[in-house]
Amino acid sequence: MAAAKPIRKMRDDLKVFSGTANAVLAEEICVNLGQPLGVAAIRNFSDGEIHLQIHENVRGMDVFVVQPTCTPVERHLVELLLMIDALRRASADRITAVLPYYGYARQDRKDKPRVPISAKLIASLLETAGADRILALDLHAAQIQGFFDVPVDHLFAAPVLIDHFRAAEIQDLTVVSPDAGGVERARAFAKRMNAPLAIIDKRREEANVAEVMHVIGRVAGRNCLMVDDLIDTAGTLVKGAEALLERGAASVTACATHAVLSGPAVTKITESPFREVVLTNSIPLREEALRCGRIRTLSVAPLLARAIQSIHDETSVSTLFV
Repeated sequence: MAAAKPIRKMRDDLKVFSGTANAVLAEEICVNLGQPLGVAAIRNFSDGEIHLQIHENVRGMDVFVVQPTCTPVERHLVELLLMIDALRRASADRITAVLPYYGYARQDRKDKPRVPISAKLIASLLETAGADRILALDLHAAQIQGFFDVPVDHLFAAPVLIDHFRAAEIQDLTVVSPDAGGVERARAFAKRMNAPLAIIDKRREEANVAEVMHVIGRVAGRNCLMVDDLIDTAGTLVKGAEALLERGAASVTACATHAVLSGPAVTKITESPFREVVLTNSIPLREEALRCGRIRTLSVAPLLARAIQSIHDETSVSTLFV
């Protein structure tokens, strides 16, 4: 594949750094920006603690740190915090944490006794470390933006996914929300695809365990596209696909931004009735997922690069939502 054409010529006042969570994505972002990836050394002390050092001058620079807090979440989060702290102490003018995936986002409210609001705690840690602003992609819940007291630019991978499915020209398409919580996301997707919407109503007995109840909307004879923000164990998605096919769907395809794919997720997808599962590279795929013939990956690097350039140039980011 031909290299991406840089958005602009290299800027001396812009720096992009990356932790170890998704260095390949960070490199691709830099190719799109026409910037070299900043040099930083990350290694372990003998007891497992992380040692980090920035090997470039960042004084007075506009710095972006690309680091999804994916598994192992704690390590990647601490790497991000240490890098932000190091950049702040090195007198960077502004530090933007670029979070292609925001970990610990699924506990965003106190819905049971004696539970933390993890998403708020992570926001506080990022601010305390020295992040001046946040660039996030498809937060699990939009209200997480309100947990920050610094500016948050919340991007969506929908334009990347929609371009892919428009090119596929799927006939008799119905967009499906896999649960009630994802209706707003699926409705926006359906509107832009000019397709009807269906909803799977399910009852979740406990975390990562879902029971499909019934389907709201016409799916018989339709090619169904399930839209979600992330796929974790894939249990919800596979049960949803089975429910759609039981109700006469012609085919079922799924798409999501974040390929968490924990536990037996890849095996479930491999053995599932999905025609295809389309994901982005916000999280690097494990080797097992890369070998799965049903999984296709799209890149969000051009989208994130355009957002970084807009933030740096102080121009509108909202144009990336359409």
